[in-house]
Amino acid sequence: MKNVLEKFTGACAGRRGRWVTLAVWILAVAVLSAVFPNVNKVTDNSAANLPASAMSARAEKVAEKQFPDAGTPLLIAWYREGGLSQQDYGTIAKLYADLKKNPLPAQSFIPPYEKMPPQVLGSQASKDGTTIATPVFLKKNAGTDELSDNLKELKKRVASFESKAVLNKKLADAGLHVRFTGPAGISTDAVSLFSKADITLLVSTVMLVLVLLIVLYRSPILALVPLIGVIFAYGAIGPVLGFLAKEGTITVDSQATSIMTVLLFGAGTDYCLFLVSKYRECLLEEEDKIKALDTAIRHSGGAIMVSAITVVLSLFTLLFAHYGTYQRFAVPFSLAIFIMGIAALTLLPALLSILGRASFFPFIPRTEQMASALEAKKGKKIRRYAAHGKWSRKVGEAVTRKPWLIIGLSVIMLGGLASFVPKIAYTQNLIESFPKDMPSREGYEMIADHFSPGGLAPVQVIANTEGNGANVKAALEKLPFVDTVTGPQYGEKNKQYVSYKVQLKDNPYSEKAIQSIPVIQKQLQKAGLSKSQIWIGGVTSSLYDTAKVTERDMKVIVPSVIFIIALLLLLYLRSLVAMVYLILTVLLSYVAALGAGWLLIHYGLGISAIQDLIPLYAFVFLVALGEDYNIFMISGIWKNKQHLPHRRAIALGVTETGAVITSAGLILAGTFAVLTVLPIQILVQFGIVTAIGVLLDTFVVRPLLVPAITTVLGRYAFWPGK
Repeated sequence: MKNVLEKFTGACAGRRGRWVTLAVWILAVAVLSAVFPNVNKVTDNSAANLPASAMSARAEKVAEKQFPDAGTPLLIAWYREGGLSQQDYGTIAKLYADLKKNPLPAQSFIPPYEKMPPQVLGSQASKDGTTIATPVFLKKNAGTDELSDNLKELKKRVASFESKAVLNKKLADAGLHVRFTGPAGISTDAVSLFSKADITLLVSTVMLVLVLLIVLYRSPILALVPLIGVIFAYGAIGPVLGFLAKEGTITVDSQATSIMTVLLFGAGTDYCLFLVSKYRECLLEEEDKIKALDTAIRHSGGAIMVSAITVVLSLFTLLFAHYGTYQRFAVPFSLAIFIMGIAALTLLPALLSILGRASFFPFIPRTEQMASALEAKKGKKIRRYAAHGKWSRKVGEAVTRKPWLIIGLSVIMLGGLASFVPKIAYTQNLIESFPKDMPSREGYEMIADHFSPGGLAPVQVIANTEGNGANVKAALEKLPFVDTVTGPQYGEKNKQYVSYKVQLKDNPYSEKAIQSIPVIQKQLQKAGLSKSQIWIGGVTSSLYDTAKVTERDMKVIVPSVIFIIALLLLLYLRSLVAMVYLILTVLLSYVAALGAGWLLIHYGLGISAIQDLIPLYAFVFLVALGEDYNIFMISGIWKNKQHLPHRRAIALGVTETGAVITSAGLILAGTFAVLTVLPIQILVQFGIVTAIGVLLDTFVVRPLLVPAITTVLGRYAFWPGK
């Protein structure tokens, strides 16, 4: 398989094959872009995250059948410091009269506020009279685009009765303030954040990679070569994913496309650098650029292939997840790396073959004979370029000279960071992930500051009483965390079904509120209802289900990723011992990254908790991408051991791969760090943890810990191989 790959890649870089390869890529990207829509045009941000078996999902189904007038609430928060005026209440009445006469396209139900005099409306305001929250219920099956369009229309109507300023002026300013919140407002804002992030992310990532490549390699042409490869791959991936999404084969959301961009530019540039660095090294020994490239492909092609396959299969395990967001990552991410791997082994060699030594201008690598001939022609000395840096050589020598010291210091450092993991606090609070000036967050805080926080998203409790006389309302009102219970509403098709709206005293997105869901269930069972007669829905219930589902996914995906990587390492290295310690070192690095990320996020940025999706996000990326560097370095050691003593083979392996892996690690960490410029906390936190993990792999695990362990194990490092 490896020989076939090397022959194919070599053919792509041949004197005639390089032009054919370039033409095929140009034609493929042009045709795909012309025929299929780009993935950004067919994203679906309304896809369900929970399986149909989840309690909140089942509650939603029952509600649709028995209580069809229910909908997704869009809360309009009205606020005036000093108290709402008679004119403000009049504006509310006018708005609702207009909504009754000309309903929004997705409108399902509105309270009759147009019939209420100001005194009655005022009775529903907060105790200090400054705030009132009025709902507009929208169809539950409305997509995010439809919700967004309805919200825009609603804003226009509010502005027509007041002024546009009431929608966006600072809360500290005098006068009336209007904000849109609740589940519909929050989800719409979330989608808006991701859609605005795409262009910012793409431009920031390209600029960062370009700058880092120029700084690290000091060649403007060489900086463009990997980027051209990545851009071509990106040009192919977008339409392919767009086609799959349009046909309904996969679902892609905005969050997936944002992270995919970072992954593609980071990992894609890494694969390109693995080949470029070896090509430069070969050009110092071989005059013929085609032969030099062929040698570089034979030395690095296998490692690039195994690295790409490792990441592809690791990311594909997300397909086993039950949580929708995880599952929707699987195909886009796997396909992105797969196509990028093909580009790195076909398009990149073709580009390098066409450009030859000019790729490295102005620091062109030449053989000694070529350098001497150029000196004779110019009549002056020219600079020679070493194949490897002094720093990498010193690290390689130090690691093999004092391996136990290196192991001890590395483990103490990584273990120390890992010790903070048990202290990490997790949250599912979506509100906290928004910028403080986001309208739905401002609206939520208006309500939370002046009403019970639970009013933003009440829990819906549905019970099938079956005539057993269970007093559901009384049972719910006994719970200490319940503020109010509204109902019952009787089922449309079966009057034995009753629905109650339970307003909690706590923020419905808080951990305290989430943990109240099983307590509510047990309380109703004590009241005489069986588990099969109870359905609990709403935002808080879905967050509880999310916690349970993601916990299950962690238990399935983590061992799956470890198994796949272990199998690939075993097949590639043919060493059981090496497979074990390579996986253990990357796992230690991952846990250390979580601990270090918590230190920075909590103590540095003052954030009280991290999003609970971060550990699995970071695990899949860090373990798969971290193993990339180990594969590239260890494959060099394996080749050297065939003709060199054990310690010398390790020292040379570290020397040969040191500079390129350091460069690749800095670029990959940088691309993930770009996520921190976005106004979305979950991506900021993911970017921080992943960037730290990549840096730990780059500067601790790969150059120090792994070579030191390999040194200590001696010939047993290759067992059962030789």
